[in-house]
Amino acid sequence: MQSDTSPVADADVPGGGPGPGTGAAGEPSRSILRSETLIVLALSLGASAVSALISFVGSLTKPGGLKHQAATLNGSHAPGRPWLDLAWQLFGIATALVPVVLVAHFLLRERAGGLRAIGFDRRRPGFDLSRGAGLAAVIGGSGLLLYLGARAAGFNLTVVPEALPAVWWKIPVLIASAVQNAVLEEVVVVGYLLRRLGQLGWSPMAALAASALLRGSYHLYQGVGGFVGNMVMGVVFVLLYRRWGRVGPLVAAHALIDTVAFVGYAVLAGHVGWLPTA
Repeated sequence: MQSDTSPVADADVPGGGPGPGTGAAGEPSRSILRSETLIVLALSLGASAVSALISFVGSLTKPGGLKHQAATLNGSHAPGRPWLDLAWQLFGIATALVPVVLVAHFLLRERAGGLRAIGFDRRRPGFDLSRGAGLAAVIGGSGLLLYLGARAAGFNLTVVPEALPAVWWKIPVLIASAVQNAVLEEVVVVGYLLRRLGQLGWSPMAALAASALLRGSYHLYQGVGGFVGNMVMGVVFVLLYRRWGRVGPLVAAHALIDTVAFVGYAVLAGHVGWLPTA
């Protein structure tokens, strides 16, 4: 067996022998695993991290403080044309989940059971929802306080969770967007990335740092508060994933946090004094 292989399940190779980039049992080599991981990140949250960095540099170099600038999370794609806007919203949500499908494909190729290998399935819905709800309450509340403090100190932009028109599909789209964010981030940044980094020989601490840093990086467009707060959230999520062995509770928690943020802003913006608006 080649020395440059990882302990993953074998894959069928036509002809019965190892193909290029595989070991004797058809196992993907480390170079293959490394390449596919970079591809997944380049198509998803790695690209988002680069985009967020560019956006943050632009905000820093723009006249005026960060808190006088705004970062809109869910905006209209076709103002004044609600049906076209809805089509763009659904298109964006669906295409953002393509990297998750790619991850599922790679995990199925290992014969690891697809997303079941990282605990994203329907085997334990009660466990996932109960743990997720408790985690959302703790992370969501502390995250809001951190955001308000960072913005008051001038380290964060004003985050506008939604700026959609008052149409019938507004709330459903906001909920769908929250779920999409949760599935994409927890599957890629926690379940898949930790699995691959482990197979590539990274230490548990190095893998935790990489996952948390990536999570913070693609939130950098919000400012320093968004970066630091999401890094801390990343550390907590990795530790809980290792304890529970499932991303299901993390997806549930993340979806609840974003749903409350998006829908709560839609309901409360302009009606309470403590919630900053653009």
